[in-house]
Parts: sequence; structure tokens; C-alpha cells
Amino acid sequence: MAYISSRASVLAGAVSSLALLLPHAVAAQEESTTQLQAVVVEGQGEGEASAGSGIGPVKGVVAKDTRLGAKTATDVTAIPQAVSVIGREEMDAQGVQKADEALRYTSGVFTQPFGTDSDTNWMFIRGFQATAAGTYLDGLQLYSFAFGAFYIDSFGLERVEVLKGAASVLYGGTNPGGMVNYVSKRPVFETKRTVEAGINDAGNAYLGFDVNDLADDAVAYRINGRIAGGDTYSDFQDGWRGFVSPSITWKPDEGTSLTLLGNYSHIDESHGGGGFLPYEGTVVDRVVGGVNYGRIRPDFNATEPGVDSYEREQGSIGYEFEHTFDNDWTVRSSLRYGAADIRETNLYPSGWATADELTRIDWTHHSRISSLLADNQIEGKVETGDVEHTILAGIDYKYYNIDHVQASSVFGSTPTINPFDPDYGQPLTPRLTYTDQDLTLKSIGLYAQDQIRFGDGWLVTLNGRYDRYTLETIDGPTDYVAATTRNERSGGALSGRAGLAYEFDNGLTPYASAATFFNPQVGTLANGDLFEPEEGTQYEVGIKYRPTFVDGLFTVALFDLTRENVAVAHPTIPFAQTQTGEVRSRGVELEGKVNVTEDFRVTAALTALDLEITRDTDPTVVGKTPFIVPDVMASASAEYTLRGDGWYDGVTIGGGVRYLGSSWADNQNTRKVPSATLADAKIGYKKDNWGIDFNVTNLFDKTYVSSCQGVDVCSYGEGRTFKLKAHVTW
Repeated sequence: MAYISSRASVLAGAVSSLALLLPHAVAAQEESTTQLQAVVVEGQGEGEASAGSGIGPVKGVVAKDTRLGAKTATDVTAIPQAVSVIGREEMDAQGVQKADEALRYTSGVFTQPFGTDSDTNWMFIRGFQATAAGTYLDGLQLYSFAFGAFYIDSFGLERVEVLKGAASVLYGGTNPGGMVNYVSKRPVFETKRTVEAGINDAGNAYLGFDVNDLADDAVAYRINGRIAGGDTYSDFQDGWRGFVSPSITWKPDEGTSLTLLGNYSHIDESHGGGGFLPYEGTVVDRVVGGVNYGRIRPDFNATEPGVDSYEREQGSIGYEFEHTFDNDWTVRSSLRYGAADIRETNLYPSGWATADELTRIDWTHHSRISSLLADNQIEGKVETGDVEHTILAGIDYKYYNIDHVQASSVFGSTPTINPFDPDYGQPLTPRLTYTDQDLTLKSIGLYAQDQIRFGDGWLVTLNGRYDRYTLETIDGPTDYVAATTRNERSGGALSGRAGLAYEFDNGLTPYASAATFFNPQVGTLANGDLFEPEEGTQYEVGIKYRPTFVDGLFTVALFDLTRENVAVAHPTIPFAQTQTGEVRSRGVELEGKVNVTEDFRVTAALTALDLEITRDTDPTVVGKTPFIVPDVMASASAEYTLRGDGWYDGVTIGGGVRYLGSSWADNQNTRKVPSATLADAKIGYKKDNWGIDFNVTNLFDKTYVSSCQGVDVCSYGEGRTFKLKAHVTW
């Protein structure tokens, strides 16, 4: 805890400094109001200063540009892969309180597969889990292993972006199905302060604030944060959490900017239930010997009150620097250091022990993680005749370390529990340590990109990258193994992408691309060697359409993605693994977003996936579909604000429908999780600088299972929730 506490002190100091600046900045504003207004008029305001940056606010539901697919501000239509961007306004309209909730209306993405997990943002993209290696903050990876992950609060975000498909050519080792990038709120050169408070029907309340101001013409600062706590929808789950994110931008001239970004987060809560439950008792009734026990309540919690706990202390600090020279070449540099200390204890079910009793595992871990990430780039334009090149080159570095200990009760030794009539407080058996490991993953990558424009509409995108990585593990003594073992693997990987597009004058852009990827894996083969990275190739064709007659964006993408070197059970050695598995993901994604007017916005999305296990040591699963991810997902939403001279001026009515298709509970495809159709609704009112919103998720309180990761690991989806929020800006 000491190393976390020291970082917390640094961040606390930064917060204090900003707090000291605040009254002086307000006074300066009062004394020189005309000067500050002039700054805004000159293009330093929130909308204008961020226009074309690829990281600024999104107007309504339609994003113009992003840095995600090219590492430089690029029109979404010019990226030769499918991209989705969810801005702050869209998140607020949906009543988002957690980052994974922001992607429920996004094509190609399946979120919350394990229900409302309060401490993790779970996401699958194109059928593959993106939580561990496919999440990023401001373009720098939020890598995680085991239970050593960083948690990002949605209140501190300006955008949530998704790049679908292979992304290694720009970001190194990452999830093959795609990546999610969280974009932090940053200082803007205007005065703006927001406070909002909310509560849900379970009694969980929060207070959030977002203060942006100017110290002088060249310095803007921002501090935002939120504190939340109370009961939840699950038995025995409660607690509190909070975060604060100070940032400051120095912009001495139009070509230079330096932004410092900090964050401190704390969570102290207990776990919820509704997960790790068996197929019989959730998807179907539990029937034994002619007796129908029915189904387990979604709010049932198998843990032990007073024993269960979750504590997280987390901090990060970093910078972003950019300078454009007189010849229009630009250099950028970004860096972030982060650390977290996570402790949790939980009792979770693990299948039926008797007709009406569940086996439980009494489990705990203590994980300390740290990461250092850096990315340095140079960008410029070169013309060769009628051909224009936008060249980007860079070098990035990743460091991730986890020192973690895990322990659990011996299987079958923890008292069972009846989920239909639970009896808590039984004596627990001692836990035994089975993991005491120190793991370090380091990589350095060199990359280059050339966006070539020619022939009044042709766009060719060429990317190349080489990574060098090292994975080191030290496994210390446990209650099962007395020896200490050390292991190391080093290697290199090449990644590439080639894209071709044509931009028609009417806003239509058809494209095609091919890309390769790699993703380092943590694990040990039967011979004791560490795993090799997963590798593969993606092919994608699509059409992006930005109409000239309305503010909208429509995309269609077809893809074929193969994931190789997948870890599977060894054919002859029990409890050992080999990397001979292969999974293929094919599908089509359609998405449309339109700001019909400033007061009327609509979105729609459709995903159809064909996931197939194409190689495995178990012949019974070859040709079958992996569990968890639905085969079809669809959604539509609309929001309309009434205008006029009457009382109704400023009233907003909105809602949406989400369809989750069926999925499999096991890789043998013998048991199916049925589809579910869910409705969401919103009514709000805004007048001048204040407003109030009332959101309802799962309006008709549909009880459904979101997914099963095997027949003993099924999770209920989120039930009906009411969220009331009031906000004021000045």
C-alpha cells in the first residue's frame, strides 16, 4: 500500500494546487471579462478548439473524426475499418453510469455478459473478449491479467470509441476482435462548471462535479469527479466509491500544447450476486426426481455477509504534448504511469452439490499492479506530383507488472447453500494459497503509416509495425507447490494493414482492408515453456456514408477474422494446455446515427455473427460455436426535445429497444441461452442552465440470462432500474 499512498499524495497535491488556482481564476475572470470573451471568440471555446482534434466533444450522436483508427485526427469515413464513437451527449441521454453501458447500442459489441459487474467493464468485440487486452485510455493500453485491472469511471469520459477488428499495427499486442478507447475530459479555454446528483430506486446515490476554467490566456484547467454509494439490487451488496481527475493545459501558441492528466480512484464495497449460477435454475427450472425447485432469484447472493469485501486504491498521472513546426510537421508525445492495489474476498457458487444445494468456493486475492506507457510520434505531409502523403511514424513502450496472491478453499470444503432458502453464517474452512506470482510484460514497438490520396477521391492506407516483447514470471511457493520457478519468453512480431477506399462527392466511401495482429498470452505449455502470442488475419470490406443533406453517418462492414494459437486442453496430458486451437469470426455489422435536427436524434445497429471453433484437441467442439456471445444483436433508439412557447418547451422524450439473440451455454452446443428483447426509456426537462432526467433501463423488467460460460457459470442480465438525475451548469 505504501507505493500507492505515495502516488495518492502526488495526485492529492495536484488537486490542492488546482483548488488554490480556482478562486484566483474566478477573480481574474471577473476583473477582465472582456478579455476572456475575446479568447472564446477567437476559437478557444469547447466546440471550436476541439473541432478536428479527434478527441473533442461529439455533437449529438454523430462523430466527425477520431484518432483511434489512425493515431492522428482522421475523418471516421477515411479509416479502412469499422469505427463507432459514443460522445458525452449520447451517454447522458442513455443515463450511462458505467462505461460498458455506453456500448449497449453499438454494433459488433456485446457488453455486460456477466450482468452488472460493478468493478469491471466487460466487453466482447466481434466475438472476442476485449476487457483484458483491448481497452485503452487516451490511446494508451489498460492491460490487465488475472484480477489486476484498472477501473475507469464513465463520469470522467468525453467519449467511448470502438475500433473493430485487428489493431496491432497501431497499438501492438491487443485483442483480435477490436479495441475500446476511453477519451478523458480535458481542459478547454472557456469557463464552464457543472454539478449533477442522482439516485436509483435501489437507494444508490451519487454527486458529480466538473469544473473548467482559465488561469490566464494560455492556461486552462479542469477538475472532475464523482462520489457514489448506497444499496444495490443484489442481496447484501452495498458500499461507496469515488474518483477525482485534475488536468491542466498550457497552450502558449496555436502550434503548441501540453496537457497534464491525473486521476485518483477508491472503491470500498461488497460483491453482488446473480452470477456463477448453474444453467438449471436460471435458464431452465431446476427439476430433480420429479420435484420442480423453479429458478433462482436474480438478486440472490451466494456470498457471506461480513466476509465478502472489495477494496481498490488506484492512481495515475501522465501528460500529452504536441507541437507543430512552421513546415506543418507535428510531433506528439504522451506518457502515463498508473498503479493500483486491489483486495477482494468473495464466496461464489460452483454448480449443484445436491438437488437444492449449491457448492461454493471461498476465494480471495491481493493484486498490486503498475504500468508505464509512452507513445512518441511525428506526422507530416509530403506531395509527390498529384499524390499527397500523410505520413505518421512513431515508437511506443508498454510496461505492466502484477504481483498477486490468490487463495481459495478446497473444492467441496466450503458449506453449501440453498439458493431458494439460503442460510448464512456457517463456519468456513481455511483458504489455501494456490498462486503467488510476480509477472512482468514489456514491449516496444516501431510503427509507420502512410495515408495516400490521389485521383480526386482515392485513398490508400498502408501500415507496418514491428514489436519486441518480453514476458517474465516468477512463481513463488504456495500451499500446493514448495518450489519457486522462473520463466521468460522474448520474441518479435510484425503487423501490417493495407486499406483501399474511394471517397465520392456525395459522401459515400466504399473500402476494403486486410490486417494482421498478435496478442501476447500468459500461460504455460506442457513442456514448461510460456505461451506464444496469438496471431491471425482479418479481411474487411464495407461502406461508410456521410450524407450531404443531413448530419448523419451510416456504416456497413463485412469481415472474416481468424484467431490462431488459441490455448486448448492438451490431448494426452491432464490439466496441461497446448496452443493448437483456432477460432474464426465472420459477420456483418450495420450502424446508423443521425442528428435529424438539433432536437431529434436516432440511432440503429445490427450485428450478425458466425463464430466457429475451427481447430481444437477436442473433436466434439470443432465446427461448433463458442459460448457467451449472441449470434445476432440489434438495437434502435430515438430522442426528441419539444420546442415551443408553452410549458413543454425543453421536455425530452426518448427510448430504445435492444435485442440480444440466442447464445450457447457450452462449446459442445448442447444447451442454449434464449434471446431477449429489452426496452429503455427516458423523459427529461431542461430550462436555461438546469435540468432533470429520468431514465428507465429494462422498462418491462424482463428476467433473462445474459450469457453462460459453461453450464455452471450463467449470469442474469440487469433488471429494471430507475435513475433520476438533476444537473446545473454555470
